[in-house]
Amino acid sequence: MDRLGLLQTFAIAVEEGSLNRAAQRRGISQSAVSQQIKQLEALLGQNLLHRSAKGVKASRAGTIALRHAQTLLSGFERLQSELTSLNETVSGTLRLSVSNALGRSVLGPVLIELNTTYPDLNIVMRLEDRLVDVVRENYDLAIRTGQLGDTDGVSRKIAKLDTVLFATPAYLDKVGHPATPEGLKHLKLIQHHEDQTQGFIPLHRDGTEYQAPIDIGFTADDPDLILMAVDNGSGYARIPRFLIKDQLAAGTYEVVLPQYRTTDKTVYAVYPSRHMSCRRQDVILRGLVARLTALQSETAPKHSPLRAITA
Repeated sequence: MDRLGLLQTFAIAVEEGSLNRAAQRRGISQSAVSQQIKQLEALLGQNLLHRSAKGVKASRAGTIALRHAQTLLSGFERLQSELTSLNETVSGTLRLSVSNALGRSVLGPVLIELNTTYPDLNIVMRLEDRLVDVVRENYDLAIRTGQLGDTDGVSRKIAKLDTVLFATPAYLDKVGHPATPEGLKHLKLIQHHEDQTQGFIPLHRDGTEYQAPIDIGFTADDPDLILMAVDNGSGYARIPRFLIKDQLAAGTYEVVLPQYRTTDKTVYAVYPSRHMSCRRQDVILRGLVARLTALQSETAPKHSPLRAITA
């Protein structure tokens, strides 16, 4: 009997609390189950089960063995699934949630291209800036930046976005162009609901971090409202550079404190479970990261090196 099979029989016996019920699940006799567990006990040199008229339960050594057995069996199942998926087409339905900004400018176009490449893939995309719970709301995947909020899902960092502070030239002409981080206190910050500034924004220059004081003038959870407030001359805001590259090039917006670097914004992939990754998700994430990498390269400031995006 192979060792993985012995572990599987043992785990089922503990789960069922009965050698007879374990035998029924395994499709073998009760005596065969008993013999397999004795083989495992001999192999490990420990008594793994407490046996009584009421059934069986794990001993102290059995509890340790069970934990490792479940890890090994789960890993083997994932191995089989991944090897099987190599020969499978990318198909089926995948429900995902993404913020409005990333969905419209980045992920949406990627998904449209993927739909041509994988016609059997049905993607249901929801654009929403609220923090979703992928488990309770039955999403297969969520793409989020900044704070993740309260979720039962599992997150993975997939990219970092270069961000800038920006405003209209007219607003800066009116209130003054700050020359140092300390000068930000004379401007009004238009804050996105995910940002947790606590009175300061960290800025970086030549390896030194500066805590720039801020004065919040408006808070919104909609990127369009934030842009509208900036256009109206209500203050300045922070945004991924690539999202306003055209406006920066045209002079519609101006970078505030261009000699200082703001903190990158991390992009996360959020799954319902640590073991829920599949080819559909992998194909989407590869496309998203490739697109973000291209956009970052196009808009990287010439005075500083491009910060790599990592999948």
